[in-house]
Amino acid sequence: MMKLYTADFSPYSARIRMQVYAKAATDIAFELPEHWGLPKFREKFLIGRVPVLDVDGDLIPESDVIAEYLEEIYPEPSLLGRTPRETAHIRTLARLADIYIMNNLFLLSRLTGALSRRTPASVRDNPVYEQLAGEVMRNLHVLDELIGTDGFAYGGRITLADCALVPALSRVEIVLPAVGVDPPIPANAKLAAYWASIQSNEHAARVLSELRRGYEERREMIRSGEIERFRTAAQEAADGHR
Repeated sequence: MMKLYTADFSPYSARIRMQVYAKAATDIAFELPEHWGLPKFREKFLIGRVPVLDVDGDLIPESDVIAEYLEEIYPEPSLLGRTPRETAHIRTLARLADIYIMNNLFLLSRLTGALSRRTPASVRDNPVYEQLAGEVMRNLHVLDELIGTDGFAYGGRITLADCALVPALSRVEIVLPAVGVDPPIPANAKLAAYWASIQSNEHAARVLSELRRGYEERREMIRSGEIERFRTAAQEAADGHR
């Protein structure tokens, strides 16, 4: 039995959970790691992020690495292409989600407080915020050019591209409106059609439900002020480790 350290709110964790669901793998247990977000967590998980796959005590970090590992040990059903060229396209779409969309969203969220403040800063408040939002929207246009038109990212079936894109697009819908940007997905016709279709897929719907649950928990932490207390405790713990 392998163990996947994961969290509902983490889009990278959701990516791996969707892959596990699509493969119907039953020997991977999900667990929220102890001390997540605190310095003590980094003592065991050096990168300090989830997901992390525990294979007999050997820890594998980073969602892209975990995804490739799972493809090797669970080759069927394959979430890669039928040819090397198809696989390259699938990986391109996944990279767009991870590097060009999610990375900019994470930085934008951190700078504006989109996921940690009752009143996030607007992108109009700072040219850096505006540039980050612009990068997300520009790369959604790129994605619109490359996305499939049959309800899936590519190839008419679930692939690693869908596993990466579903959590990323979910986060787009949360972060950009919070910082004063109109939802950009409807402005991209092919992408909008894909997004409307993929949400009805059973595996996508499952991770989207988990992501929404994590988001509601985060919103409650913001409303109650618990997130500020948690951040203060984390900072005090970090200062004590120095």
